[in-house]
Amino acid sequence: MKVTVVGAGAVGATCADNIARKELASELVLLDIREGFAEGKAQDM
Repeated sequence: MKVTVVGAGAVGATCADNIARKELASELVLLDIREGFAEGKAQDM
């Protein structure tokens, strides 16, 4: 299952982190309106 989280702010990043840690999805996409912001959050995870 593919999950997309729109918004990489505090709430979106926390949701994406929990989804990744609990392995609830085979693919996780993190999007944000600010260019490069979601990529940085994803690398931190």
